[in-house]
Amino acid sequence: MALAMRLSRGGRKARPFYRIVVADKRMPRDGRYIERLGTYNPLLNDNDENRVQLIEDRIKYWLDQGAQPSERVAIFLGKAGIIDMPEQPNRPNKSAPSEKTLQMKADKEEKRKAAEEAAKEAEEAAKAAAEAAAAAPAEEEAPAEAAEAPAEEKTEEAPAEEAAAEESKEEEKPAE
Repeated sequence: MALAMRLSRGGRKARPFYRIVVADKRMPRDGRYIERLGTYNPLLNDNDENRVQLIEDRIKYWLDQGAQPSERVAIFLGKAGIIDMPEQPNRPNKSAPSEKTLQMKADKEEKRKAAEEAAKEAEEAAKAAAEAAAAAPAEEEAPAEAAEAPAEEKTEEAPAEEAAAEESKEEEKPAE
């Protein structure tokens, strides 16, 4: 029979309490166990002496019988000095974002860059339109001096053209 020293969960929802037990590996986590070897209360502070309570003589007995401690129980036993402190593996991939999350971030970044480029293009187009509008009245004034009657009509149209250019600028700007 393969023996395991592991945690068996008790307590209510969101208030965990664990028993440190020795059990047959084939039994469910919270199911039948052979003997209770201690308790673990994760809700207590790290430096509280009641956080992990162990029955050392029974733990040594079951280790002699071939019981294998789980990773968490081995850390408890190592801190208590019952066994050598186990090597704790580094698991950097556990906290890494999933592929889907990475893809969503990349898509969001592309959309942000596209919006910035569109805003720059709209700003450049607005500047070009403003420069063209500023240059157009100067060109219209030169022929206006030659004939006074048509000049009055053209000067009335120039403010209307400038107002139309300003409206088109507002329409070209993207909403932020």
